[in-house]
Amino acid sequence: MNLSGKLLIAMPGMGDPRFDHSVVFICAHSGDGAMGLIVNKPARDLSFDQLQEQLGITRTDRSKAIRVHFGGPVEHARGFVLHSADYGGEGTTLQVDDHFGMTATLDILEAIAQGRGPSESILALGYAGWGPGQLEGEILSNGWLTCDANPDLVFSDQDERKWTRALKTLGVDPLTLSSAAGHA
Repeated sequence: MNLSGKLLIAMPGMGDPRFDHSVVFICAHSGDGAMGLIVNKPARDLSFDQLQEQLGITRTDRSKAIRVHFGGPVEHARGFVLHSADYGGEGTTLQVDDHFGMTATLDILEAIAQGRGPSESILALGYAGWGPGQLEGEILSNGWLTCDANPDLVFSDQDERKWTRALKTLGVDPLTLSSAAGHA
């Protein structure tokens, strides 16, 4: 099973409050583990303007706004830009699939500030990571549902609706979910 380019939807009762009602975009998944970015939890205490100032990035009048998110509990000081596939940094962009890329270098932030960046993007501080077999185990234990990643959902500015919208792509009504796992 390769979940690269898919979404994880946290189930009620997940047990880890950092992932409560989270929607996670999986950037990479292999036998070595998985890496993803939470796409529905905005950073409350940091804006892109503040970040640009801290990093000494000069804005232009073509600068595009980008939302800053809590990407996960690992390496909070490191930034990752999940973006549309229309941008690719030379040797620095992981092309996840035909719709998404992920770049973790300063050049993408400079490109966004100068109006040359991707058409759609989210900046995530930190990431979610799983060791070999760990994510598969969490899915089998009813911790996550998976669905296809739709750019309209991932890049939507309505973060508070992404969890419900992701569930609805599977035909699941959030009110019918239980926190108890069952196995037949």
